[in-house]
Amino acid sequence: MLSALWRFGWRLVLLALIALTLLQFWFFACVFYWSVYDPDTTAFMRSRLEKIREEQPDAKLQYQFVPYARISPHLKRAVIASEDAKFFQHDGFDWDGIRKAYEKNVKEGEVVAGGSTITQQLAKNLFLSGDRAFWRKAQEAAITVMIELIMDKRRILELYLNVIEWGDGVFGAEAAARHHFGVSAAQLGPEQAARLAAMVPSPRRYSPGRNTAYLERRTATILARMNGVRVP
Repeated sequence: MLSALWRFGWRLVLLALIALTLLQFWFFACVFYWSVYDPDTTAFMRSRLEKIREEQPDAKLQYQFVPYARISPHLKRAVIASEDAKFFQHDGFDWDGIRKAYEKNVKEGEVVAGGSTITQQLAKNLFLSGDRAFWRKAQEAAITVMIELIMDKRRILELYLNVIEWGDGVFGAEAAARHHFGVSAAQLGPEQAARLAAMVPSPRRYSPGRNTAYLERRTATILARMNGVRVP
């Protein structure tokens, strides 16, 4: 009896490992596909739309993919200055940033800092929902490695700027620029770009024209940092 249960248990483990391996191949294939083709939607977009439609059944997302050349260099610099200053130097993980975030969270006794890079955030947006779970963070790390292996930094930044959330149901630089400022992503000036970058951690808090003391301070900080950022 015990021998039969043991064999059954090992078969379940083997099947689970096979399923996990096949899942990683699927993620890898998707990353390879998106290294060339632009996504029509992402896992996070679908998750947000599902939640929005609980109150607005006919709701649609504001989203239009635009190529790298049609995104203001000010926005590229602002987002890097705000979200991932070492973006062009690291291999997907900012280990110093992760350590500092961990120390800050321990000091505060709760999660107040993340330390995620642009590549990690892209991995989450493309494939995963916003749910917090250990398995999700592990999968996010695996996808991050895949993205860095297959895509160059320009493509990673292009995808990131096109899929992140910038308002309730507002995704990507083009939709964000039009929603908040009534201009295209290519026309964003330095202060507009810095303000959009300041919204990234809490995008649904800010409707067009809304201002707060924090947003003013954060915008000014990002503007000051942008001068040291160079983008292709």
